[in-house]
Amino acid sequence: MTSTIPSSENGNNLFCSIGSVNTAISNDDLRHQIDAFLTSRGERRDVLILPPDFTRFHSQAGLITRYISEYYNFTLKEKNAASSNSSARSDGGGDSSDSKEEEGRAIPTTCTPCSPAIQIIPALGTHAPMTPSQIEIMFGKELSKKDPNPFIVHNWREDVVTIGHAPAEMVSEATYGLVNEPWPAQLNKLVWDKRIKRNDANNNGNPNGNGLPPLVISVGQVVPHEVLGMANFNKNLFVGVGGVEAINLSHFVGAVHGMEKLMGRGQNPLRSILNYASKEYLQDQLDLWYILTVMGSNNATGEVEMKGLYIGNDVQCYNMACDLSLQVNFNLLPKPPKKMVVYLNEEYHSTWLGNKSIYRTRMAIDDGGELIVMAPHVETFGEDERIDALIRQVGYVGTPAIMEAMEEDKELKSNLSAVAHLIHGSSEGRFSITYCPGRLTREEIESVGFQYASLEAMERRYDVNGLEDGWNTEVNEDGVEEEFYYISNPALGLWAVSSRFEDDSEVSTFSRGKDDGASTAIASNQEASAQSGGVGGWKRAPISKPTRD
Repeated sequence: MTSTIPSSENGNNLFCSIGSVNTAISNDDLRHQIDAFLTSRGERRDVLILPPDFTRFHSQAGLITRYISEYYNFTLKEKNAASSNSSARSDGGGDSSDSKEEEGRAIPTTCTPCSPAIQIIPALGTHAPMTPSQIEIMFGKELSKKDPNPFIVHNWREDVVTIGHAPAEMVSEATYGLVNEPWPAQLNKLVWDKRIKRNDANNNGNPNGNGLPPLVISVGQVVPHEVLGMANFNKNLFVGVGGVEAINLSHFVGAVHGMEKLMGRGQNPLRSILNYASKEYLQDQLDLWYILTVMGSNNATGEVEMKGLYIGNDVQCYNMACDLSLQVNFNLLPKPPKKMVVYLNEEYHSTWLGNKSIYRTRMAIDDGGELIVMAPHVETFGEDERIDALIRQVGYVGTPAIMEAMEEDKELKSNLSAVAHLIHGSSEGRFSITYCPGRLTREEIESVGFQYASLEAMERRYDVNGLEDGWNTEVNEDGVEEEFYYISNPALGLWAVSSRFEDDSEVSTFSRGKDDGASTAIASNQEASAQSGGVGGWKRAPISKPTRD
């Protein structure tokens, strides 16, 4: 376990580095680190917090946001405001400082004399806005009932500004020449309004300004991710509060590069694009700090707990969190399961979110195997009407058919994140996917290419209250005992067998020739490799243009 690094050392870039596989950070420890960090940043008048949305409920971002608001006297201190978030603890209870207070009672805090204005923009990306109930569950009652409301809904289609571009050469390299255009770095306009120089200029002659720059705090969990390799860090900004062009292109780049070449890798061509944009356009413009968590399961109780906490203002804290996440969240199995059963809790109301069950398991499941997705809360496909309609129109039908549909449909081509999602959610025929939804019909599920099974029947067959994460057995209808692998929350990890977790040095089958066009058709006779999961996971190269003499 590493410990806090004083902010006066290490070039002021890394404030906190705590974590190991055996660490369990209590709520007391977490609050202490947050308070110490905010004290080190000095007095502020303007604080912007960028936490994830409800789909990262177990990240502890809600609790961290609450602690920040309490430190600045923005809200009263409350006990058990996010009781489910508080499950990540090592002391068996909540904050010991609260332990003698009446349960649920709000008490004043005096952590700092300043009381800045605080705004909170959940990093929705393409997701639907959080509901009032979700906000209260994740962030606590005091923040949820604050008037005026500090929560701002990010609209990825309208609320953004382009602040620069990553070179087309970087995009071309990441996509093997399939895409040759610059990547737009886009941010929510309010985030960009927090620029240091802009606010210095605005404070001239303003006695209330005090020359204090706005503090921007990005909060979230580092965990294997299907598009960026590892979640969070600058993804929280350029995707979480980014714009439609940037999100579409980044998702498509990830799909083209190949999921198996990205998942679980903190350093990859797509992340390099985002890191370039951070260095060129954010680093000197915002007083931006990252609070990153690594979450895992307690071996004894199965409860989610915090294994790591990293606070810094550059890529160093992210790299350290990635190293720990791979130890905590990466599950390398000794053999590929023939059957995997995944349960989706209330965080997953769409296949756009619920298909983590596919992304996170596809490198583990055996050829010809079956993935059973128990999804009691899934009621739609996309997170907005346009994406939902595209998913229903095309379906999870494999990369060649999806790429062909993209070339023929302007609406699909203008929503590349939907293209990427459809590719990522397709088994490419290597294994079957059986969805058991609570709120979608058989017709709807089968229309997008999945198999359907009754949720009630599957709940009788697989009692999730009695299953343990990992290997389990069942007796099938023929009286034969069968083995299956159970996952209670796909958001907490990545599962693979070593043969499908490709070495970084593997050379792609795609040509990197400079004469390749920006848009290349996919050969109809391509076959999915054992990895599958995108163009980069296919055995044969796409059809190339005739060579020039």
